[in-house]
Amino acid sequence: MDKELFNDNAQIERKYLSFSLRENARGRFIRITEDVGGRRDAIVIPASGLETVCDILNKALDADKAAGPFKEDS
Repeated sequence: MDKELFNDNAQIERKYLSFSLRENARGRFIRITEDVGGRRDAIVIPASGLETVCDILNKALDADKAAGPFKEDS
């Protein structure tokens, strides 16, 4: 049985995201679940990889800021 250590949610545009840090007999992990119109998809990341994922997300955030405002193609 999984034990929940942390849970938070975010609604971004039409997507509802749930972040749940859990642990079980095999270790700790975060489950990220996306719900769009009733369809759910999830990924599970072992806690040992959270810093790596965080670093990648920070690099993506820096790249997004450096790219400037989004301009739709005409």
